[in-house]
Amino acid sequence: MKILYGTGNIAKINSMKNMLRNLEIEIISLNDVNLKVEKIYENGNSPLENAKIKAFAYYKVWGKPVFSCDSALYIDRMDFYHQPGVHVRRINGGELNDEEMIKYYTELASKAGGEVKAKYKNAICLILDEKKVFEYDGNDIAEEFIITSEPHKKRKRGFPLDSISKDIKTGKYYMDLSYYTESQKNMINGFRDFFIRSLVL
Repeated sequence: MKILYGTGNIAKINSMKNMLRNLEIEIISLNDVNLKVEKIYENGNSPLENAKIKAFAYYKVWGKPVFSCDSALYIDRMDFYHQPGVHVRRINGGELNDEEMIKYYTELASKAGGEVKAKYKNAICLILDEKKVFEYDGNDIAEEFIITSEPHKKRKRGFPLDSISKDIKTGKYYMDLSYYTESQKNMINGFRDFFIRSLVL
């Protein structure tokens, strides 16, 4: 089945394609189609709300199977009102570029003592048609990791926080890993299970 992934972020597209490898799904992205979509306001209070906002906006124009994802970032020992939440890039009314994100979150880690545990709460909304809408934000598609105050020299466009993320178990930088962390493996299996359930693969 061919499904439109509602994003133009190449890093996210490749990541999802790798996660769903060997399933009977062909993922295409906004880079592959010519869609005229009005500006989408991601004003939801949770990743699932934002995933639904985006998925329905794209389905309205595309009219064929589409899915969108969204994430929220939660940092240990940070009070609720200062959590990034769904505003991972949108800080103090502005939108940060990749390097600004790295600077902002390394400063948070520094204030926490140099390293701090964090968690991505992920969500997905899949629309096959007007009557078949599937949504999910379970803990099995979340990801736990460490944010460090010392950035890695390498960068991954589209995933800036990978440069300051470490595997909880080994303490290795994401940029140096040649394998998936345990948390990432669980997340991958969670996304695969979602599509298998929804599409009855």
